[in-house]
Amino acid sequence: MEVFAPAKINLTLHVVGQRSDGYHLLDSLVAFATVGDQLRARLGDGFSLEMQGPEAATVPKDVSNLILQAANLFDQLPGASFHLVKNLPVSSGIGGGSADAAATYRALSVVAGEAGVQIPASETLLKLGADVPMCLTSAAARVGGIGERITPMESLPALPALLVNPRLEISTPTVFKAMTARQNMPMPQNLPTFRDAGDLATWLRGQRNDLEPAASQLVPTIGIVKIAISTQPDCLLSRMSGSGATCFGLFPTISAAQNAAAAISRSYPDWWVKPTELGTQTERAQPRPS
Repeated sequence: MEVFAPAKINLTLHVVGQRSDGYHLLDSLVAFATVGDQLRARLGDGFSLEMQGPEAATVPKDVSNLILQAANLFDQLPGASFHLVKNLPVSSGIGGGSADAAATYRALSVVAGEAGVQIPASETLLKLGADVPMCLTSAAARVGGIGERITPMESLPALPALLVNPRLEISTPTVFKAMTARQNMPMPQNLPTFRDAGDLATWLRGQRNDLEPAASQLVPTIGIVKIAISTQPDCLLSRMSGSGATCFGLFPTISAAQNAAAAISRSYPDWWVKPTELGTQTERAQPRPS
């Protein structure tokens, strides 16, 4: 099976509390990009992983990799070999590892179904990380709790966008530890209906990513990235995604996002810069015979 693992973008990320076990409570609006990793799975003996692609060099191949952790949930399968084309930078706030784990679960669920063996409950994916359950459907959603409460946002408009990462890794636990406020206001209980990208961007200006101040203090280049995006012609909004350091910009058209990507790439040739469209990628993320 071959399956697409799209990048996950936090349009908002409100940290609204912390449980006694240390997990943070979130209220986040997420969408998925047309850029992502490609995973191929083939039934075999034991689980193994090979990688290639522009971002593969720093990805571990041992049991710390979320692909192998997700595969180990399928303990009734004899094994599978995985081949990953890694296009998303690691530790970048766009859920690359979580998307790969979710893609693994989707692919092996098909394999397990064809083999007539038990498919592990999708709820077990939360053990691998808060982002993994929301990446499972790759659909725009409002996400609450520690990542387990997922409400689809079917009316979210398609969003021409630009993703920019300065190739600086940042640890999510480190960012959470650096936060000074963990009891923040959630999004409104009822979200409005958005006509287009401009309408959504206007509303998003009144919302937040509560991890952004701490992440920017740890990695000041995040502020430079945001300015590089926000000063591009027709940029509607610039904000950090997840725990960083990737930032996104929203634009009225994909051509405007592509023009911004070209301009930023000329000024910062070492950065990871990708024009894309944000929304729901469920159909593209479905496993297909390879």
